[in-house]
Amino acid sequence: MKFIHMADLHIGGWREPKMSLLTVKAFESAVDDCISQNIDFLIIAGDIFNTSLPGIDYIKETVKHLKRLKTAQIPVYIVPGSHDFSPSGKTMLDVLEQADFLINVARARIREDGKIELQFTIDKKTGAKITGMLGKKNMLERSYYESLDMKKFESEQGFKIFLFHTAIDELKPGDMAKMESSPLTLLPKGFDYYAGGHVHIIDNKSFQGYKNVIYPGPLFPNSFSEIEKLGSGSYLMYDDGVLTSKKIILKPVQHLFLDCDGRSAEQINSEISAFVDCNRFDDCIVLMKLSGKLRLGRLTDIDFKNCMHKMYEKGAYFIMKNVSSLLSPDFEEIKRSFNIASVEEDVISEHLGQTKVEGLDVGKEKELITILLQQLSKEKAEGETVATYEERILKDINLL
Repeated sequence: MKFIHMADLHIGGWREPKMSLLTVKAFESAVDDCISQNIDFLIIAGDIFNTSLPGIDYIKETVKHLKRLKTAQIPVYIVPGSHDFSPSGKTMLDVLEQADFLINVARARIREDGKIELQFTIDKKTGAKITGMLGKKNMLERSYYESLDMKKFESEQGFKIFLFHTAIDELKPGDMAKMESSPLTLLPKGFDYYAGGHVHIIDNKSFQGYKNVIYPGPLFPNSFSEIEKLGSGSYLMYDDGVLTSKKIILKPVQHLFLDCDGRSAEQINSEISAFVDCNRFDDCIVLMKLSGKLRLGRLTDIDFKNCMHKMYEKGAYFIMKNVSSLLSPDFEEIKRSFNIASVEEDVISEHLGQTKVEGLDVGKEKELITILLQQLSKEKAEGETVATYEERILKDINLL
């Protein structure tokens, strides 16, 4: 049995068009590998797109490559991720499934006693039994796991794969300590492969009762810090029990990381100029990261515009600058970056229970507020009028 496991494609997720294009190119490259390696099937553990209603250009490109997989008779099994999910139930994944380009394996039946029974999708060629759970923001899918009837599908015989889009405590790195997560015991036991998504890391561990719990990494990095940390996108290949992490290298990455502590803006300008003069930047992504406290001068005294212009003249594909940790002599912070999702989470948690609504406990209140924020933060789709956009948002909220 041979299959590829990928997750967190976030197609169209970058604000910068040139970087967003690379999310499409990464998927194209991965599909090339699927076909050339003659795999039996592909599994995607959530977040194919960066939003439940992506732009038409990204849909067209994604469909083009899904169609190549269909022509090659390679089934695609998925679970919706936190970015794919829509409280109204209307997502582009439904359209793609209706067109027979992919199969959502997060299928379940809710019994009269409130318990959830997950159903298996059986791959016709290999007989692999595949199921999984969708992902939501802020671990709101936890209640689904807690309602699962584990016995039935834990005792199922055969080669079993479980797809999940959730952060697991035992695999969560220290720099993601604030990310909402749950213990491994949230997942059912006894599967042969646990295909993870949501946490943008490359990791593969086995535990008692849980074999091959894997995060393959994002198919393409989704931020400056991910490019800095990972360098490229990746996926995982399973070939008769042999596990191999595969890199997708679309562009070389050049780094300019400077510690400006105790130095002047003039000295920093000289060092940046020397870096630009001594290096080639042919089709490179360039990461510029400056930190520390300047002894003399301010951020505005550093000639970023000129040095970036020179790098583009020397063929740079895209240049990214991070000065969030650079301070001026008077200790003024030049720029402050923070995780909006973490701020939202803190504010929601701090104010829970202050408004009393009959029949609404703290857990339900948190879920409702989070979903409302998701709905109200939706972007206007390409070609959509303001009136249609507002009508869609209100309609989706009324369905909650």
